[in-house]
Amino acid sequence: MGVVKCFMIVLLLGLCRVSMAAPSEQKKSRVKTYIVHMAKSEMPTSFKHHTHWYDSSLKSVSRSAAMLYTYDNVIHGFSTQLTNQEAKQLESQPGILAVLPELRYELHTTRTPEFLGLGRAADLLPESDSASEVVIGVLDTGVWPESKSFVDTGLGPIPSSWKGACESGTDFTSSKCNKKLIGARYFARGYEAALGPIDESKESKSPRDDDGHGTHTASTAAGSVVEGASLFGYAEGTARGMATRARVAVYKVCWTGGCFSSDILAAMEKAIDDNVNVLSMSLGGGMSDFYRDSVAIGAFAAMEKGILVSCSAGNAGPGAYSLSNVAPWITTVGAGTLDRDFPAFVSLGNGRNYSGVSLYRGSPLPGKMLPFVYAGNASNATNGNLCMMGTLIPEKIAGKIVLCDRGMNARVQKGAVVKEAGGVGMVLANTAANGEELVADAHLLPATAVGQKSGDAIKGYLFSNPNPIVSILFEGTKVGIEPSPVVAAFSSRGPNSIIPDILKPDMIAPGVNILAGWSGAVGPTGLATDTRRVDFNIISGTSMSCPHVSGLAGLLKAAHPDWSPAAIRSALMTTAYTEYKNKQKMQDIATGKPSTPFDHGAGHVDPISALNPGLVYDLTVEDYLDFLCALNYTELQIRSLARRNFSCDASKTYKVTDLNYPSFAVNFDSVTGTSNVVKHTRTLTNVGSPGTYKVSISPESGNANVKISVEPESLNFSQANEKKSYTVTFTASSKPTNIYSFARLEWSDGKYIVGSPIAISWT
Repeated sequence: MGVVKCFMIVLLLGLCRVSMAAPSEQKKSRVKTYIVHMAKSEMPTSFKHHTHWYDSSLKSVSRSAAMLYTYDNVIHGFSTQLTNQEAKQLESQPGILAVLPELRYELHTTRTPEFLGLGRAADLLPESDSASEVVIGVLDTGVWPESKSFVDTGLGPIPSSWKGACESGTDFTSSKCNKKLIGARYFARGYEAALGPIDESKESKSPRDDDGHGTHTASTAAGSVVEGASLFGYAEGTARGMATRARVAVYKVCWTGGCFSSDILAAMEKAIDDNVNVLSMSLGGGMSDFYRDSVAIGAFAAMEKGILVSCSAGNAGPGAYSLSNVAPWITTVGAGTLDRDFPAFVSLGNGRNYSGVSLYRGSPLPGKMLPFVYAGNASNATNGNLCMMGTLIPEKIAGKIVLCDRGMNARVQKGAVVKEAGGVGMVLANTAANGEELVADAHLLPATAVGQKSGDAIKGYLFSNPNPIVSILFEGTKVGIEPSPVVAAFSSRGPNSIIPDILKPDMIAPGVNILAGWSGAVGPTGLATDTRRVDFNIISGTSMSCPHVSGLAGLLKAAHPDWSPAAIRSALMTTAYTEYKNKQKMQDIATGKPSTPFDHGAGHVDPISALNPGLVYDLTVEDYLDFLCALNYTELQIRSLARRNFSCDASKTYKVTDLNYPSFAVNFDSVTGTSNVVKHTRTLTNVGSPGTYKVSISPESGNANVKISVEPESLNFSQANEKKSYTVTFTASSKPTNIYSFARLEWSDGKYIVGSPIAISWT
């Protein structure tokens, strides 16, 4: 809401100035940021350097415009501010591939290592010199360098391959970096061009993290071991990142008003120059073609340099087609739960108790039942039930516990509204949009969150009893919760709206109630009224699951330095699990039913198995270029994305289904009485011991109308790095009533199991 409000203010101020502005100011009010893609190879010989050519091209359409950034790694080109007419003029010039408007991206906001099996298998992991050579770059809100998660005790010299820097700025000097936090940069030119100069009294114009999100993601990926970590005593234990000996480089690209693509591209440009091994990006924007998506464009360049790019899938679930970051050269991560919970029970006057969750730790409620009121009955606003700012009537709230419905504003803000109105506690009830998903918060007053079913039952008591009373009982931390993991309701889902033939997300990882480092500039709720300060915080989102995979990718890179980003992702995907130990299917908390590959991708990550996957599905830059040809991208679009002269071979047939991806998304047109056939070709590379692998297909739901066959059914590998191909044929006899069905393909030699999800759709 704050971001929207900020943009409304900016727009209103702009409108107010137009009537009185001088001509130059009027032009300024009409400009916006564009990213200009140049055909670098077409630079006229009269220019000695490409930047001179860029500047000359820009000056030909605007004498006042200046370049915000020039780019050479992620794209060939620059970013600048232009009017719409100037942008069109520039795009028509020779050597200009595209002039695209800037996009604004949003953040997708101690037990995890044990839950993933890392604690019990430390001897299997390369937490040695090779692990300390890995650098994980994090694009986010910056870093709180004083966090214990970035202590460098026991680390050797900074890797000789590192070319980065530690930049100074507001309350941040180069001395803040060390042998753990080896790089810190910030990028604000695009942000300031869009929204005006940064107010340094409110926001640090430096790598310093004023938000907490960046510190949390960086410490999740590669935080040092910190004993005795907790949030107010919750989740107490040893906190550690996924790759505790990896180095961290932070690139601050997200500010109060969002994350702007010109800044994101500039950060990725530097990260490539700096020689990071993994890029972790817990942010996303709208759905757009890859040649228009700055994250996809930058990730393509990173992939070429051998850098794995891990991105969050988004928090727009449980609706279908809600994914972000779906390019096949990006590792897309959804969110699941841990086996840990923070129970806080609602105890009603009728003797009934209902389970909820909370991270509240403060002055306790009195040891007696208190008056209970529904917010919708204590407000003059039509949306009073949501406990929005200024909607509650203090006289009806004072001294009572208030039931608020979830939705619209932040969960913790609802508690602040109740507290300001004189309420002494809150029960936060899920509605149909969130179902039974429970996310714990460090509320400012005694409060607990309950699922929709419990919420409806509690409301039934509230509405039927003339003098309802209630209490909240806080139970601390519980572990061993089953079933776990389950797919989080907020985790974005497939199908893939950009390329339906590529199954996304790729996998899920822990993303609910995750404990990690926090900024000292803000309280655990992020509210301005929250004066508490903590070293660690517990938050949820695919923003949290993404750095888990980033850190695990760092571990795999240390163990297998010669593996490509595609091989690392393949290892994580083909060893992921979709069943619990009791052989029951993994659950989706949004439906209470088994989750599908559109929810969990290949499954939940299993890092120990991923270290030794047996076989991998590898991909080269040339494979991705063929994929772009299969998408019928024009030569200009491919050049914008891949920064090279490349023409698709007119004599060659390109198929998206030939991309060597570790999963299968099969799409049939509506069948009209005749057979409908789709073929996928794949190639496996042996990274394990010699062996003969046999294939099996396991139907999961609704496959009666589709026959799946594999040729050949057996693959024999006699040496390392040997490659063998196979083809999967999907034959549909008729269109079923259910337009989606699922299956699983596995290759096994008795030692290794190499699994791939199959999602079948009819359109």
